[in-house]
Amino acid sequence: MRGWLCGMGVRVGRWWRAGAVVAGVLAAVVGGAGCQDGGVRGRAGGEGAVIVVRYEEPVGADREDVAFLRGRRVVEGAAAAVAGLVEVERPVDVVVRSCGGEGASYDPETRTVELCYEEVSETRELFRRARRPDGDDEVEAVLLETVFHETAHALVDALDLRVTGREEDFADRFAALMLLDEGVSGERQLLVAAEAWRLGAEAAEDADDSGEDEHSSDRERFVDELCWVYGSAPERHRDLVGPDTLPAGRAEGCGREWAAVRDAWLTALGPALRAG
Repeated sequence: MRGWLCGMGVRVGRWWRAGAVVAGVLAAVVGGAGCQDGGVRGRAGGEGAVIVVRYEEPVGADREDVAFLRGRRVVEGAAAAVAGLVEVERPVDVVVRSCGGEGASYDPETRTVELCYEEVSETRELFRRARRPDGDDEVEAVLLETVFHETAHALVDALDLRVTGREEDFADRFAALMLLDEGVSGERQLLVAAEAWRLGAEAAEDADDSGEDEHSSDRERFVDELCWVYGSAPERHRDLVGPDTLPAGRAEGCGREWAAVRDAWLTALGPALRAG
């Protein structure tokens, strides 16, 4: 399955490791944290499409987190993947900073994706409290989903996309689209991200947090992502089906559901997609 976007005539591929940036798609210049015009600048082939990644000076407690993000090139790799998939006429800025608990977001007024250093340590702690693996690969998987999710909001805005359903759900589906194109490795990463939603749901129950927002609940996001992984490769993921994970009734339709998720995004992107 890996690279099925390429099989559909869309130019994208393996991208997020340092040195594995899509050739000719994203030229990156790495600057020091805290430089106003520093960070990473990426031009997605051609005159128009530009994605700019900038790191702000972290507060003291976040210095290890920024070292992790820069060392793993999490944000740069995700930006390269998006740049390899679509063209946008106006620049999209991605700013990585200390958020002080605000959380990652997209600001349509400034056309800026804001990502948070502290999500690194928060994710690691979430897994650690649940006695789950909290290594660098697990943390990276969750952060990649976050980067793709917030970038989806930027694409909706920059390309004036027609959104199917709630925009937050639509953004979740874009993250799945980008991860699952990587085949087995992307499936593993999306499953790790799904586990983070499950753990988040349990933590919310323990805290009696019944607040609602524009997102689906953490539990719903957990099951949705299991469904998409299963639907993309059921022969590899039969173990996902179960009463506490992916209900059998839901699993029966996951192949069709995943195809609809994928096709909705590719249809929405339409002319902005890079030709293969």
